[in-house]
Amino acid sequence: MNQLLIVSNRLPVTIQKKKGKLYFKQSLGGLATGLGSFYKSFNSKWVGWCGITSEKINSEEKKTIEAKLEKEFSNYSVFLSRRQVELYYSEFCNKTLWPLLHGFTQYATYDKNSWETYKKVNELFANTILDIADPEDMVWVHDYHLMLLPKLLKEKYPNMAVGFFLHMPFPSPDVFRLLPWREEILDGLLDADLLGFHT
Repeated sequence: MNQLLIVSNRLPVTIQKKKGKLYFKQSLGGLATGLGSFYKSFNSKWVGWCGITSEKINSEEKKTIEAKLEKEFSNYSVFLSRRQVELYYSEFCNKTLWPLLHGFTQYATYDKNSWETYKKVNELFANTILDIADPEDMVWVHDYHLMLLPKLLKEKYPNMAVGFFLHMPFPSPDVFRLLPWREEILDGLLDADLLGFHT
């Protein structure tokens, strides 16, 4: 294994812009906290969204963010627009997948636009990873935000070691069948070499 790439929706570093100045701070999420010291003990890189939307930064600021994240944190950001964050994260992840995976079927919504954006964002993550990865690397994908990613990576590097961990239970078949895009989600997951599930 050359290196370990940890992939999650958010990076362990969050960027904010206030009065024209960029601020880098540690993310407060459980995943970033739980794996923070672990990934530093390996030859690792972390791929995720840095928390600032594309509309809030110009091209020079983007270059500054990329350089500082790579040099100081071994982090690589996927850059998302406000609309992508709204449809992919707020809508599909939190109003479709989250309630369905928890069995709260009465709260799940099914919107084709948010599904299409979820697919597009997973492709953006795959492109970012493939720009920095070698076929011999190990990729560890985390959570329901990126369920299509194992297949997208394996299409490019069939022998790449890809693991996926879902930080919540997987629903029973009678619940999961309610998702119109269940086959695409399962296809995405089942290309992983190892699947882990929270119980």
